[in-house]
Amino acid sequence: VVSGDRGARVMISRTHPGLVKRLFELEVPEIYDGTVEVKAISREAGARTKMAVWSKDANVNPVSACIGPHGDRVAAVVEKLGGEKIDIVKWSEDVSEFISAALSPAKVLKVELPVTVPDQQLSLAIGNKGQNARLCARLTGYNIDIRPESGYYGEDEEPKAEQPKTEETAE
Repeated sequence: VVSGDRGARVMISRTHPGLVKRLFELEVPEIYDGTVEVKAISREAGARTKMAVWSKDANVNPVSACIGPHGDRVAAVVEKLGGEKIDIVKWSEDVSEFISAALSPAKVLKVELPVTVPDQQLSLAIGNKGQNARLCARLTGYNIDIRPESGYYGEDEEPKAEQPKTEETAE
């Protein structure tokens, strides 16, 4: 809110993660009343958002509350954001559990930083142009290195030593 010559002026940024939080407050009564809390939001405006939620009440599933019956609640927010994809994950104090959830839709085998995923899900975990891994890193606050189950490609290769150049003399 900015004071101007003609009174107060409200400025809203469509790219700010707070916009997504406020839209969910309008659609999800559990967020509005405080039963479900939005712990973190990571966003690439217009493309994808990852949101971590947590519930104070053990009887309330925070992810299901945000998705709503038949996906109605999240669909309403997606429509207001012009079709932006939204991933809702459960927040956890356990870092490995939280990182595993944040890397969804990929399945994580183990989290030891680096994170290990099945070979066939490596591209899913990294995402288009690294988007999934980038959003996960911002959401969790950890720099995440994703490796395939079979091992890190190219890690074992040693750089080839350059052959010493010899001068050839023509006589």
